[in-house]
Amino acid sequence: MNFTRLNGSLTHWAARGKADGPAIIFANSLGTDLRIWDEVVALLGARYRTITYDKRGHGLSELTAGPYDIDTLAGDVLALADAQGCKRFAMVGLSVGGLIAQAVAIRAPERLTALVLCDTVSRHGTPEMWAARIGAIETAGLDSIADGILKLWFTQKFRTERLDELGGWRNMLVRTPAAGYIATCGALRDTDLAAAVQSIKTPTLAVAGDEDGSTPPALVKASAARIPGARFEVIPGAGHLPCIEQPVALARLIDAHIMEASRD
Repeated sequence: MNFTRLNGSLTHWAARGKADGPAIIFANSLGTDLRIWDEVVALLGARYRTITYDKRGHGLSELTAGPYDIDTLAGDVLALADAQGCKRFAMVGLSVGGLIAQAVAIRAPERLTALVLCDTVSRHGTPEMWAARIGAIETAGLDSIADGILKLWFTQKFRTERLDELGGWRNMLVRTPAAGYIATCGALRDTDLAAAVQSIKTPTLAVAGDEDGSTPPALVKASAARIPGARFEVIPGAGHLPCIEQPVALARLIDAHIMEASRD
């Protein structure tokens, strides 16, 4: 395991794949850690150097005082890229990780070669929604909302047929530090990039699972339409976490998009 202090916070990260290949940094969703990308990075490793990390307050990374803000979370990515010697890199972000990726594209466009936004929008939910979720966790812990979250994350087929895996991902969710989860909810509550994303010039692909209960395809498509030239794709048989349910389909889309962007 690898740990480096970045942007004032101890960060857990992993670098895999082709050491001298084009770099891709992956940013996770709320309540998850870098393991959600394992199958995707394995599929991409022959061509790319893949870098995954745990957001602050998640996984094995340090829990710092919250609430977090999107600029800090984007700064963590840029500090990670600097530490890895990545002057330029592609970025793949899922849910809040996609919001972080959009913030990186706005703040440091010269650093990005390509952008893949998975099951994400430029503004997630409403302040009232996040206040309710934070209140529920403060009152009864993450376990009290876990089953409802899993229904948003995964298709009914997955939840019916892959029960042991479902249980494992539930464990990951409920073992996330509640304070880290709540601090990241603060960033989601306070961030609205709907106007700012119109300045993104990085070649962008937005994807959504066809059964995503958290950010349905129509919302992802509408948000992506704000980014000049962005393409949109739907991944069949996936919910909010296509990296887990449909890693082959997602890896193919990521590879094709980065290859196309490199030719532009």
